[in-house]
Amino acid sequence: MKQLRIRVLAGVFVVAGVLSWAGARLWNSIGTLPSVPLAAPVVLALIAVVLLATALSLRARFKAQRERRPGAKGVDPLMAARAVVFGQASALVAALVAGMYGGTGVLLLELLDIPARRDQAIYAGFSVLAGIAVIASALFLERVCRLPEDEDQNHTGAEPVA
Repeated sequence: MKQLRIRVLAGVFVVAGVLSWAGARLWNSIGTLPSVPLAAPVVLALIAVVLLATALSLRARFKAQRERRPGAKGVDPLMAARAVVFGQASALVAALVAGMYGGTGVLLLELLDIPARRDQAIYAGFSVLAGIAVIASALFLERVCRLPEDEDQNHTGAEPVA
């Protein structure tokens, strides 16, 4: 399994942001721009919390397993791999969604004199922050699930589980 690259996530964010800004600008010139839903930052924040809780739980279980504590639960490698895949998928989607709301939010900054658009700009800003939280949580989860460096092969760093 390949490790997520921050450059890829940043690229997805920027491309989605530029396309979203251009689309929102075009849509606003033709008619009314659709609103930014209040649920967007809430859902992204919930995903970030789930990823962070999973990472902290797995980290505690790995630590107990390393210290050979009595009664320590082991971590199924397949479960750890699934958690990493969930984290990677969440990070990619969060980069895309955060870029979309970021581009829309940039357009909405021009319309802050309208109270409804001001609220939507705030929701878009919180969506970007929550998307960044999802990405950070996913990268932390991926780091927690990394295998130690293999001495037999000529690798420069640790590899993820699976």
